[in-house]
Amino acid sequence: MAVGAAIADRFLAARFGELFSHKTFTFISDGGIQEEISQGAGRLAGFLGLKNLIMFYDSNDIQLSTETKAVTIEDTAMKYRSWGWEVIVIDGNDQEEIRKALEAAVISKDSPVIIIGKTIMGKGLLDSEGKSFERKTSTHGMPVSEAGGSYEKSLVNLGGDISDPFKVFEDVKELYTSVLAEKRKYVAEWKKKKSEWTASNMDLDRRLRSFYSGELPSIDYKAIRQKEGSATRAASAAVLGIYAQKVENMIVASADLANSDKTDGFLKYTRPFTRGDFTGAFLHAGVSELTMAAIMNGMALHGGVIPVCGTFFVFSDYMKPAVRLACLMELPVKYIWTHDAFRVGEDGPTHQPVEQEAQIRLMEHLKNHSGNNSMLVLRPADATETTLAWKMALENRKTPTALILSRQNIKDLPSDKNDRYSDAINSVKGAYIVQDCEGEPDVILVASGSEVATLVEGAVLLREDNLKIRIISAPSEGLFRNQPEEYRKSVISDNIPVFGLTAGLPVTLRGLVGAKGRVWGVNSFGYSAPYKVLDEKFGFTAENVYHQVSDYLAQNKR
Repeated sequence: MAVGAAIADRFLAARFGELFSHKTFTFISDGGIQEEISQGAGRLAGFLGLKNLIMFYDSNDIQLSTETKAVTIEDTAMKYRSWGWEVIVIDGNDQEEIRKALEAAVISKDSPVIIIGKTIMGKGLLDSEGKSFERKTSTHGMPVSEAGGSYEKSLVNLGGDISDPFKVFEDVKELYTSVLAEKRKYVAEWKKKKSEWTASNMDLDRRLRSFYSGELPSIDYKAIRQKEGSATRAASAAVLGIYAQKVENMIVASADLANSDKTDGFLKYTRPFTRGDFTGAFLHAGVSELTMAAIMNGMALHGGVIPVCGTFFVFSDYMKPAVRLACLMELPVKYIWTHDAFRVGEDGPTHQPVEQEAQIRLMEHLKNHSGNNSMLVLRPADATETTLAWKMALENRKTPTALILSRQNIKDLPSDKNDRYSDAINSVKGAYIVQDCEGEPDVILVASGSEVATLVEGAVLLREDNLKIRIISAPSEGLFRNQPEEYRKSVISDNIPVFGLTAGLPVTLRGLVGAKGRVWGVNSFGYSAPYKVLDEKFGFTAENVYHQVSDYLAQNKR
């Protein structure tokens, strides 16, 4: 995450002048998920030459259940040197060595720095017999007494006062008093410099404040040109091209897929970060989805930056730990997840998401600590809906947003008013009526994404049987559930059969069709074949919609 903050610092500094030089710190211990993230982050930091990044590595050789030597012989110092980092190895229990390492790291000018402190887990601890209780795996996750050591003997051995275990000694008080005085002095000097800089850079200061406040430029979304029948990933690229020209503080990243997830629509109007040049606004993250997502979290936590990242939807699995944290921390990261279904085709089932939409939509059900849906999940049905989905994503500052986009082209949905934008604007309510009938419908058809167009084609056949059809596009079940009951019932009315079509697991639409509704979905992994062949084999055709709905209505009457 600190890497993300460092990149954001450099981005802002490049655009608004280096106000002050400073360092960004992060901490990592032996093992765990932090190490997984650090692999990709370390590579990127070294490659980009993030010289204002310092990492502390607590190397105590102990994990929760084993010593680290039981699971790895990795040479951490060599690994970071190979990535272009400066490595400083010290006795991490020696305060003077820590000070010297920090002084050396702060003045480093050429590369990020990792300070590897070789420490002793539980240094100074004793057991009930007064013997050393250091280097015990039990102290990794338990209080000393529960772990098998002696709290009382350890406290005395470490110089504490058993009669007042929380006593703050006078020399500590004096040290902290002097440290706080120095910090107050530094803050006062910083504020003075900031005021002087502001007085000489009024326009830059206004822009900087607008970034941190979340102010957005005026964008005429209706005027954004979209090609007829576009894949929604291509429609997303068109919007990103506008953002690249109008949203100065947006940074977009892609996990080695810019030309396929179409984040290159943004890249066409900027340039990628390179070593020594952060004046662009695009990050080539490489095949490091978890790292990329963690960096986006860091940017969001830093503030002033709008972080966006893209990859194939199936690879969202790798990102889940960081995505979950973004939901928990209410970070407005924007995720572009393309190739949204089995229609990835020839790439085979390893690249074809089936269960992923059901998984990610769980975050629409989970509330964050502010009481909001923890994520906004949007699967637009055509190019116009994609434009509006991006509008919602950019304006959403309360939670992360997921844009689930198609690889294949999708027919534009019909409009009775010949103004698709005015119809699709109702997608901001999560679900809306695309086509309706006179009077009460015989059946309501519900889908999101590319399946809505399939429902439109199937409805043509159903109307030949004199059935009255209502078609619903539901890009966000979470948004729809937040609408007033009156609106929800005006869209999906009570006591009317509801049929859902999804290229994911049927459970994806179960909350919308209700207990008596029927969903046609996918109950297996995909197969390697052209998407049109897969559509036919899996039953995502107008003819199968006709047969499934007809059978459903017949059974419903019985």
